[in-house]
Amino acid sequence: MAPDSSPRRRTSRMAKDARRAQVLATAQDLFAREGFHHVSMDDIAEAVEVSKPVLYRHFPSKLDLYLEIVENRGQSLVSTIDAALEVAAREPPSGRDVVRAVVRAYVDFVEDAGESFSLLFESDVTRDAAVRERVEQASDAAARAVCRGLRELAGLPVEHAELLSTALVGMARTAATHRYRTRSVSTDAAVESVTQLAWRGVAGLVRER
Repeated sequence: MAPDSSPRRRTSRMAKDARRAQVLATAQDLFAREGFHHVSMDDIAEAVEVSKPVLYRHFPSKLDLYLEIVENRGQSLVSTIDAALEVAAREPPSGRDVVRAVVRAYVDFVEDAGESFSLLFESDVTRDAAVRERVEQASDAAARAVCRGLRELAGLPVEHAELLSTALVGMARTAATHRYRTRSVSTDAAVESVTQLAWRGVAGLVRER
């Protein structure tokens, strides 16, 4: 009997948690490359090689799937910042170390995340209130972490620390994405240049106190 040469869809079984992680990773890559509006649940199911009913058992809608990915990216960013600030707090602590740690955290996050950083910094769905809230949660949490570092290590009053942390987060994010896209300078050079620029402003306020 001649062998059956008709194409067969792979139907390998996978543990629920492992399948969910696979869906998240695959969808993250598709959303980062194509954008939310250009990716369908059919596209994701095909890429993961599961049926749409299986996909919907894990995520009730494309938006729910996207929101979880954005939230995961935000948690990863905040964890990177917290870890960087923890290192900066080791002896001898200084305000400049805090600024460098924040800039380094953003540069490293973007470098490690690849194009998926765009889901957090350049989402094409921020008109949706739920997406905007998740994105802003990550930015706010990052700014709060930076604010704590500036207050503890640079001795800044709360109102100055809050303002500067927001400005520093914006500067670090923009510089990190520009460096990733252009590859014009090395990561170390980018960190040192932006640190020097930002720290001069912070140091001026510290001196005024």
